[in-house]
Amino acid sequence: MPTVEELYRNYGILADATEQVGQHKDAYQVILDGVKGGTKEKRLAAQFIPKFFKHFPELADSAINAQLDLCEDEDVSIRRQAIKELPQFATGENLPRVADILTQLLQTDDSAEFNLVNNALLSIFKMDAKGTLGGLFSQILQGEDIVRERAIKFLSTKLKTLPDEVLTKEVEELILTESKKVLEDVTGEEFVLFMKILSGLKSLQTVSGRQQLVELVAEQADLEQTFNPSDPDCVDRLLQCTRQAVPLFSKNVHSTRFVTYFCEQVLPNLSSLTTPVEGLDIQLEVLKLLAEMSSFCGDMEKLETNLRKLFDKLLEYMPLPPEEAENGENAGNEEPKLQFSYVECLLYSFHQLGRKLPDFLTAKLNAEKLKDFKIRLQYFARGLQVYIRQLRLALQGKTGEALKTDENKIKVVALKITNNINVLIKDLFHIPPSYKSTVTLSWKPVQKVELGQKRATEDTTSGSPPKKSSAGPKRDARQIYNPPSGKYSSNLSNFNYGERFRLGTRNMRD
Repeated sequence: MPTVEELYRNYGILADATEQVGQHKDAYQVILDGVKGGTKEKRLAAQFIPKFFKHFPELADSAINAQLDLCEDEDVSIRRQAIKELPQFATGENLPRVADILTQLLQTDDSAEFNLVNNALLSIFKMDAKGTLGGLFSQILQGEDIVRERAIKFLSTKLKTLPDEVLTKEVEELILTESKKVLEDVTGEEFVLFMKILSGLKSLQTVSGRQQLVELVAEQADLEQTFNPSDPDCVDRLLQCTRQAVPLFSKNVHSTRFVTYFCEQVLPNLSSLTTPVEGLDIQLEVLKLLAEMSSFCGDMEKLETNLRKLFDKLLEYMPLPPEEAENGENAGNEEPKLQFSYVECLLYSFHQLGRKLPDFLTAKLNAEKLKDFKIRLQYFARGLQVYIRQLRLALQGKTGEALKTDENKIKVVALKITNNINVLIKDLFHIPPSYKSTVTLSWKPVQKVELGQKRATEDTTSGSPPKKSSAGPKRDARQIYNPPSGKYSSNLSNFNYGERFRLGTRNMRD
């Protein structure tokens, strides 16, 4: 094993040789042997080996292996020095191997070392993106779990930081090709990360690119298979995939296949769905996703069938008025419960698909069924008006911090939901039924209207028809809510705000 003095002497030989450095193979071999020495010798070897690496191609394997030994040394300072110098070995056919080594080194638990590995990977990415991807995907497909996990996270966080001249069309095509291989066997979390990676690629921002991504998600969701509502993994996979698909849909990238699957396979089994996610209102989650997708359906072969399934499910949540006894009191023991959150989703989905078959209610239903539906709508609308009045009263005069309390947040959401339902029911009461109104789903951000732009939608934050006026005050300045009723606030305390929020316990008799 060479001493520190011998290492310096042989370094001097190589440094002084200038253009003839390649003729001093023995001197370089001495430096390679430095990795077998003590701490001081190893530190010098970590610096000297990469400095002259390019001059000795016949010793490339030995040099890379020597540096790799240093990357795995017990002394953290030696490891860090060796890792920092690794990009100097990334030349020609050696680059994929260096990328592979660096990817494996992502498993380190030392934060400074981890940052060095990240920086080194980014450095060689800029030298040869395709070669670096080869090393990364090799470990993602075949490496240990911790390496696979961190390599995927590296791609999901670092790709977007690379300049356009690095992420060329060819490079993006390689990312898509390799990602498809990985997607054949991924966890839910990995799938989400890969969708983040792919949806960020410039080449997939086009309509055809988005369509490719939707097809990838559909394949992952296994839409060709019969849905099993009692299998939590099956349910969770469908939800995970659909959540990834929803942002991809547009007027040119259609959700038809997903909507049809939900109507045919999921809606009939809504009440028997199981989920591994504790505390999730799985039924409401499904209905929200369906509502969001329903706006982007294209031509649908089974449109009438899907409308019927939506209609039948909607009826389950729109009760008939209770029968009255001779004294005018409710003959039953209990008032029907109105589940407003469910109805908002179902009614919105029905309204969206109904636009494509506007005579469904009048021509496709028999007179008795239509009459029954109108009775249910009317009964629901009456309860709705009571609810809206109470909400406005509860929120009247409240602004700023007062609206940020948990109770008032629930009331604000409740007002959005009930106003949305109110607008949609008014449409269906037209003769013939109309599908012209537009509402913003209660959990979605409201689109701001530019000054001077004509409002194309009904005002969903008030129960009354829109007023004819040119640009009014900005949304933030409007007095939307009217409000307080102690009677109502006591009922609200039973609801949870957020994912599980479901307005479902409002009695009709108020």
